[in-house]
Amino acid sequence: MQLKQALTEAVARLTANNVPSPRMNAELLLMFTLGCDRAYLYAHTERDLTADETSRYQSTLSERARGVPAQYITGHQEFWGMDLIVTPAVLIPRPETEHVIETVLELADEERRVGQGCPSNIIRIIDVGTGSGCIALALARELPQAEIHAIDASTAALEIARVNAARHQLEGHIHFHEADLLTGFEENSFDFIVSNPPYVGESEVDEVQLEVRKFEPHSAVFAGPTGVEVIARLIPQARASLRPGGWLVMEISGTIAEDVKRLLRNWKDVVVRADLQSIPRVVQARNPVA
Repeated sequence: MQLKQALTEAVARLTANNVPSPRMNAELLLMFTLGCDRAYLYAHTERDLTADETSRYQSTLSERARGVPAQYITGHQEFWGMDLIVTPAVLIPRPETEHVIETVLELADEERRVGQGCPSNIIRIIDVGTGSGCIALALARELPQAEIHAIDASTAALEIARVNAARHQLEGHIHFHEADLLTGFEENSFDFIVSNPPYVGESEVDEVQLEVRKFEPHSAVFAGPTGVEVIARLIPQARASLRPGGWLVMEISGTIAEDVKRLLRNWKDVVVRADLQSIPRVVQARNPVA
């Protein structure tokens, strides 16, 4: 079978199975199968696929057709310009989470300019629920002098985060910890606490994409009945672990934005930032000075 025919049939198959963006998915999986880029696909449309290539391509299409995210099939996802390893043990990094990185960088730059940084001049940051390590890695790359910590309750997730740190030569810049939220950390330890916590409520389950519900780690997506259960636990822990004047930065959704603001009513400078679709996406709050 020629490459062009294989691609055409793949698009039709994914379309029939209601896979979003069927052409993009068909191309991505074919590039993965052949180990090539998109330019190669369209420069070699008459290339014959070998029997092994055809078999492997059909296998990936079968997985995608039953809802397995393409990122779990290929084992890769790009985030902040980095190619990250992902498995079903971790949430797939999404572009919206890059707003968390942007927020931290802006706040850190502002603190440097006004001289409100930590006394040692070394910013201490902890990423709570690090998953693939995407947030911690992005911050380690952008703030090479910072002391970065990453924590997760999942051993499997931490293994993936460590692999990603090693692949990007950042393993020496990040301290990994296995724990439940901020349990066991000293008070007034950090300048920034950053998190993309689970924030979907069980009551919203029917509104979540089937492939997310079925294949991504449930504990990384769903927080409990209302969606704020994990955040409600994290906020008082963050209050204790942050230095006075330190920042808490979290990814949220529009559904829980008002609830989160109420939970932060005793904090200072609470701001909710919207993403490119004008959906509330990131909340920042400053720990009141004691």
